[in-house]
Amino acid sequence: MEAKLSFSQDSPPISIISAAKVAGVSLSIDPTLAVGSAPILCFSSRESLHGVNPILHYIAHAASFSNFCGQDAIESGHVVEWLEYAPTFLSGSGFEVACSFIDGYLTSRTFLVGPGLTIADIAVWSNLAGIGQRWESLRKSKKYQNLVRWFNSIDAGYKDTLNEVVVAYVGKRGIGKSPAPNLKEKVHDSKDPSAPEVDLPGAKFGEVCVRFAPEPSGYLHIGHAKAALLNKYFAERYQGRLIVRFDDTNPSKESNEFVENLLKDIETLGIKYDTVTYTSDYFPKLMEMAETLIEQGKAYVDDTPKEQMRSERMDGVESKCRNNTVEENLLLWKEMINGSERGMQCCVRGKLNMQDPNKSLRDPVYYRCNTDPHHRIGSKYKVYPTYDFACPFVDALEGVTHALRSSEYHDRNAQYYRILQDMGMRRVEIYEFSRLNMVYTLLSKRKLLWFVQNKKVEDWTDPRFPTVQGIVRRGLKVEALIQFILQQGASKNLNLMEWDKLWTINKKIIDPVCARHTAVLKDQRVIFTLINGPEKSFIQILPRHKKFEGAGKKATTFTNRIWLDCADALAISKGEEVTLMDWGNAIIKEIKMDSGVITELIGELHLEGSVKATKLKLTWLPDIDELVPLSLVEFDYLISKKKLEEDDDFLENLNPCTRKETPALGDSNMRNLKRGEVIQLERKGYYRCDAPFVRSSKPVVLFAIPDGRQQASLN
Repeated sequence: MEAKLSFSQDSPPISIISAAKVAGVSLSIDPTLAVGSAPILCFSSRESLHGVNPILHYIAHAASFSNFCGQDAIESGHVVEWLEYAPTFLSGSGFEVACSFIDGYLTSRTFLVGPGLTIADIAVWSNLAGIGQRWESLRKSKKYQNLVRWFNSIDAGYKDTLNEVVVAYVGKRGIGKSPAPNLKEKVHDSKDPSAPEVDLPGAKFGEVCVRFAPEPSGYLHIGHAKAALLNKYFAERYQGRLIVRFDDTNPSKESNEFVENLLKDIETLGIKYDTVTYTSDYFPKLMEMAETLIEQGKAYVDDTPKEQMRSERMDGVESKCRNNTVEENLLLWKEMINGSERGMQCCVRGKLNMQDPNKSLRDPVYYRCNTDPHHRIGSKYKVYPTYDFACPFVDALEGVTHALRSSEYHDRNAQYYRILQDMGMRRVEIYEFSRLNMVYTLLSKRKLLWFVQNKKVEDWTDPRFPTVQGIVRRGLKVEALIQFILQQGASKNLNLMEWDKLWTINKKIIDPVCARHTAVLKDQRVIFTLINGPEKSFIQILPRHKKFEGAGKKATTFTNRIWLDCADALAISKGEEVTLMDWGNAIIKEIKMDSGVITELIGELHLEGSVKATKLKLTWLPDIDELVPLSLVEFDYLISKKKLEEDDDFLENLNPCTRKETPALGDSNMRNLKRGEVIQLERKGYYRCDAPFVRSSKPVVLFAIPDGRQQASLN
């Protein structure tokens, strides 16, 4: 059957590629998946396999020779065990332990399973080879002689086949040329290198089900991205299921626009999910459960005013309604369902423990009235469940085994379990991770919405916003975002992260491939007349990136009058020799001034001069009509305080200047830039094209991309 193997270029699955070559199974290769993605094998029948081990199982059974998966059922079982063990070599701290174990195991064995080669041997061999220099150094020592004997035996038997894979996919540092951080290596305690991987409690291979459950009241931001990617990681690691569920229980804040854009952002992050569900799908069952709890005396209807209720919960004072009869509660519940004036004064509360030190257990609200129409189901309902009530119910109902929650909800874990217990539903394990906080950044959707509604930003995709669409629009590559988040791992330690670290990762991705162009500031430029320059202008075709052919070519015009940035002109002295980039040297003969301002430089070309001998290397543009008008846009943080404390009002910490536009002129090739294209303006920085060339009267808009260095304030 025809099959295509897709994977991330930074994490090639060499065990799969090696096994396929040894087994004679033909695969087409597609290394275009996002960083951190598990490999996928797609068949012409439109079926697919996800993850390393399922694909290895397929190859073992599709091999051109028998017994590649073992001679009988028992050997086949041992093969499965070895396939699960093989990745141990890639865990860093477990490498030497694994080597020692297998060395002892191979004392009296030629192969790992049975009397002949199986896919278990190829999987373990490939992961050892994928270690790179560390394994090669160990291989030359006499430390693990049985392991080295076994490795060399397989290497000799399939030398050409396996070496082809190793040469293609293994660098000196190991698998891939610039391997992305592996979340698996980040989830153990970094203070104890020998600590085991942190597992999901009670997780069983193939039975794990996790969910990413955003509220559709805003766009996905960098904090949500961490939660989404962690869920993706654990679903893939345990070969389980990932549900995307929209927690749409507050019609006042939610819309289809947010649903559509959240799905778009999830796709941008390369997250593959099994199904999309909505909490609103379960409204009838949630209402039945609320009524059942009322009938069982585990919930009651309360008409205490909101502020008084908040005060009583803080003080541990029971509501006057707490001991109402079931009949009274059911009557008021009906009033709530009908959205009557009386019902609108009420809410449903769980009858838990008003004296509990954990305030989340002090009779939390389960249901509220809301007459706003719902974005999916219109005005059918007048009552809506709270997140605290709906989340554990739907988690249990959908078969979620592990609910990943940020540690800010830690105090509510007891509430989650107690509500499940009162509902009589199965336990769902909570796994905590630390919330991702960034300096000078607001992640509250309520606060971000304020900026949108008050026209302080364009919309949710504004480059100053921490939304996925915002930071991508500013010039961040999704691969950089994924690498940055995977570096955080599943740590439970609260950290305030610097944006500089993220932009530094981004620079390493864009710099090797982005095209180079030239610009001068429109209102701060000086003409440079070359007295021996070409009488008639001429054009040369030059590479857009000297070290990356894929960037293409550009046409550069050479004339006897060229533009320099004023800042460069001010740095030049009469008689000085300078280098004009992509041309050669020139000597400054005269500097013309008017009222202390440089109006013109006059010089002559000295193309035989040494580029190494000059201090100044200058960018320049020809004085021609085809130059492209540009608007160079810089951004700053929306707030001026690095970290807002709980009692800080963000409105008192707004940054007065967060956007600055500078008119400029660019080389004529820039009229071909496409929206979203990333370039480097030489000696100015990296930019993303937000608005391409339409006509000469409308500038091309370029957004400055931070490069990880501290930027100056725009004020």
